[in-house]
Amino acid sequence: MLSGVRHEYQRWNNCGPVTIGMALSFFGRPDTQDQTAPFLKPNPDDKNVSPEELAAYAERVGFVAHVGVAGDLPLLKRLLAAQFPVIIETWFLPEPDDGMGHYRLLIGYDDAEGVFIANDSYNGPNLRLPYAETDALWRVFNRTYVVVAPPERADALRAVLGPLSDSANMWAHSLAQAEAAVTAAPDDAFAWFNLGTSRLRTGDIAGAVEAYDRARVLGLPWRMLWYQFGPFEAYYAAGRYEDVLALADANLKTSNDLEESWYWRGMARTALGDIDGARADFERALRLRPTYHEAEQALQHVSTP
Repeated sequence: MLSGVRHEYQRWNNCGPVTIGMALSFFGRPDTQDQTAPFLKPNPDDKNVSPEELAAYAERVGFVAHVGVAGDLPLLKRLLAAQFPVIIETWFLPEPDDGMGHYRLLIGYDDAEGVFIANDSYNGPNLRLPYAETDALWRVFNRTYVVVAPPERADALRAVLGPLSDSANMWAHSLAQAEAAVTAAPDDAFAWFNLGTSRLRTGDIAGAVEAYDRARVLGLPWRMLWYQFGPFEAYYAAGRYEDVLALADANLKTSNDLEESWYWRGMARTALGDIDGARADFERALRLRPTYHEAEQALQHVSTP
């Protein structure tokens, strides 16, 4: 188990800000949620801090960061053995039908017991997470992980990652992993969703739409699209603007402070010719996250005569 990793309990919606701070603490950084949260989520009610945003914070304070997908348990163990704590994005079920996204920081493992050891901002330090349970919750997010390192350890991190340090190789691996999962369990909504995302990232828009359609028919948790936006992107690219609008509206009925849903609603309304409505949506997204560059660019586009 890695030593010297600080634990911190989260305040409201601060899972991501706390977890990146805990990861950085292994390398001597003092960052707590008091420092990380204002940068990562200027709106305290922001319910989603993406893996890319966590990486951006690490890079802002002088670290290198890798956001990976389609990981596996052996990779997690190799990273830990090489002295890299690993953030994993997982599903979290505090109550039935109340699932949500949640980051955990892996700091060790025990093969004899069959567990990872994790610092959890909600449940506490040194949790013991069985391998099978960890993988089942992790796969909901296509086994996404974030690793940070000081610049002098960047080469060591790339050596552990191997070909997966290259984005094209990583997504090809993700596609193969998702195809195998769908073959093994054709009624698994998460397998189809991951296939959709993998096809999207490898340029197969029609295939992505097909996979996302299947995942939705099989049934996804109601908060799924609070955190993962592949269906919005794929349907938009395929010209299915009414579907983008419907998904955004469904999300916003559950919570009206999801800036990504306001953004995609605006994109759909732009495509459908509702420029005034789109402008209002982009403005709402930017009020929720002033650093939302895609929304800023979209607003400029619809505001240009």
